[in-house]
Amino acid sequence: MKVGVLMGGISSEREVSLSSGNSIMQHINKEKYEVTPIIIDSKEDVIEKVKGIDFALLALHGKFGEDGSVQAVLETLGIPYSGCDTLSSALCMDKDLSKSILKAKGIRTAKWLNVSSVDEIDYEAIEDMGYPVFIKPTNGGSSVATFKVTKKEDVEHAVVEGLKWDREVMIEEFIKGDEITCPVFNHELFPILAIKAKTDFYDYEQKYSANGAEHYPIELEEGLYNEVKKMALDTYKALKCSVYTRIDMIITEDKVPYILEANTLPGMTATSLFPQSAGEKGIDYSSFIDMIIEYSLKK
Repeated sequence: MKVGVLMGGISSEREVSLSSGNSIMQHINKEKYEVTPIIIDSKEDVIEKVKGIDFALLALHGKFGEDGSVQAVLETLGIPYSGCDTLSSALCMDKDLSKSILKAKGIRTAKWLNVSSVDEIDYEAIEDMGYPVFIKPTNGGSSVATFKVTKKEDVEHAVVEGLKWDREVMIEEFIKGDEITCPVFNHELFPILAIKAKTDFYDYEQKYSANGAEHYPIELEEGLYNEVKKMALDTYKALKCSVYTRIDMIITEDKVPYILEANTLPGMTATSLFPQSAGEKGIDYSSFIDMIIEYSLKK
């Protein structure tokens, strides 16, 4: 089977995607698959570059990679691909839509506002949430253009910066607590990892630097674990995910979990969370890639 590893792309997460793709290229079983790297540089070159492959292993992140666009192109061409389908990818990428669905399903998530211009900023609603708030592109990822804002005077600047990266910006309630990530593979919760950032929040450098945040397996007390597991699996189902998705949460000091977001194409770099979680389950990187391909073909 000829597998094309799609990486690069046109989003703010291009460099992360290249790292993910290169890691996959290093670890995929080349005796089992005929593997070729496919670096995406523009929307227009996808159709030409995927010609002749039997399966697209997606290492793309952000816009035109994680938002359902490439998935739709591949479906049109009849090329099977890894991970979530077009609809689920689009839902999870748009944090306003995904949080709206979670709220409708009764799954706990932080309060938020979504704006497309500075004129739509509702300062009374922000006061109701209470400072600090997080302000970030609604369809962004990897904490690019993400700001922790502590006072009213800084809100407009953060929104303006976010709108340089996306057409909409989310203003979200700050939930104080410990961050965890819950990797879900085919409706099964993999080992939960704690994330300990060395700075104020889990920013781009913390995520991708070798000296960044610590992440390690964590055991939660039974009642909390059962609630976290249910929320993770309910989120996976509510957002119509398939194959694999990483669900990020915050647990408050009072042991109340909140869903942060769902990542349908989580990082696959040497320091990434899902491969680490799989390793805790006794699944090495190469075998994990095999599983992604196998279950994606079944999908």
